[in-house]
Amino acid sequence: MKTKATSRLGAWIAILLGSGYFLLPLIATFEFSLKMRREGYSLEAYKVVLADPGFQHSFAYSAALALLTILVGILLVVPTAFWIQLKLPRLRPLIEFITLLPLVIPAIVLVFGYLRLYGSGGWLPFTGNERGTDLLLVFGYVTLALPYLYRSVDTGLSAIDVRSLTEAAQSLGSGWFDILRLVIFPNLKTAILSGAFLTFAIVIGEFTLASLLARPAFGPYLQLIGANRAYEPAALAIIAFLVTWAAMGLMQVFSRNRAELGADKH
Repeated sequence: MKTKATSRLGAWIAILLGSGYFLLPLIATFEFSLKMRREGYSLEAYKVVLADPGFQHSFAYSAALALLTILVGILLVVPTAFWIQLKLPRLRPLIEFITLLPLVIPAIVLVFGYLRLYGSGGWLPFTGNERGTDLLLVFGYVTLALPYLYRSVDTGLSAIDVRSLTEAAQSLGSGWFDILRLVIFPNLKTAILSGAFLTFAIVIGEFTLASLLARPAFGPYLQLIGANRAYEPAALAIIAFLVTWAAMGLMQVFSRNRAELGADKH
C-alpha cells in the first residue's frame, strides 16, 4: 500500500511540476500583456494588436495559405498513402522515412534550396512574381507539414479494412477516383481533420520560410512587432497560443466524436 501511495504521490508531483513549467511562463506573459496602461490592468494591448492592419493582413494571409496548404497536402498524401497501403506495402518503411526528412532537415536549408532552384536565376523562376512566391511558400509548408499529415492519414488507413472496401467498391463498378472520393475520404474524415488542424497550427506560426521568401505572413509579423514594441508582442504570443490550442482542441473534439460514433454503431 505504501508503495502504491508513494507512486501516486510521485505521479502528482510530476504532473504539478510539469504543469507549473508550462503554465507559469504563460501566466506571466498574459499578466505582462495587461500592463500597457499604468493605472492598472487592461486589454489595451489586445485592442491595439487586433486593430492593427498589419495583424489583420498577415493573419489573413497566413490563414489563406494554411487552407491552401491543407488542400494540396490532402490531395498529395491521401492517394499516396492509400496506394502504398493497398498495392505497395513493402515501400511503406521507405515512404515513412521520406516523410520524416522535414523533421531532420532544417527549414533554413530547405528555403535556400528553393531559392537556388526556383529563384529568379533558376530554371523555374517562381520568385519572379508574388503569386509564384506564394505558391513556392505553399509547397514549402506542405513539406513541413508532411510528417504530421502523412502519419494522421496512415493511422486512419490502418484502422479500416482498405482492401475489402476497395474490392467491394470495384465489384459495384467504381473506378479509382470514385473509390477515393466516396469510400476512402469519408472513412478518413477524422484523420484528415487531425492532420489539417496540425498543419494549420504549423503554418500560422512558421517564420523561416516566409521571412526568407519575403512574404507578409504572421510569423515575420510577430518577429517585427517583438523587435519594436513591449506589450503588444506579449498579447500576440497569447493570441498565437490560443489559435494553436484551438486547433488542437478541435482536433480532439472531432476525434472524440468519431470514437463515440464508432462505439454507438457497435
